[in-house]
Amino acid sequence: MNQKLPLPPFTEETAKQKIQLAEDAWNSKNPEKISMAYSIDSEWRNRNEFINGREEIIAFLTKKWDKELKYKLKKEYWAHTNNRIAVRFEYEYVDMNGQWWRAYGNENWEFDENGLMKKRFASINDLAINEADRKL
Repeated sequence: MNQKLPLPPFTEETAKQKIQLAEDAWNSKNPEKISMAYSIDSEWRNRNEFINGREEIIAFLTKKWDKELKYKLKKEYWAHTNNRIAVRFEYEYVDMNGQWWRAYGNENWEFDENGLMKKRFASINDLAINEADRKL
């Protein structure tokens, strides 16, 4: 059985560890590796897209990073319960036209008993920025 430590129930410390692991994984921009942190039947809402399962996660992330170049993400602990974690995040990227963007948002995560994320709901807003205004 595939497990991703730390496992629920989460403490504040283990929730923050889980968040850091997710940030590091997403900054690797490796869709196959990232997908292994999610349950086989994981459900996502990302903006206006609904994604189900690892194959759709891989396809989504591959398409994302074909368009979002020089991507850099920072996640921050917001709250947690036994098997749920809430984070706020921001990330920056440049599009194919050379426009820099900063995206802000919140994510709600739910994990199964093996520490795999089974639900991920993301609300995201984008802000066009000048390259000189980058923070990440």
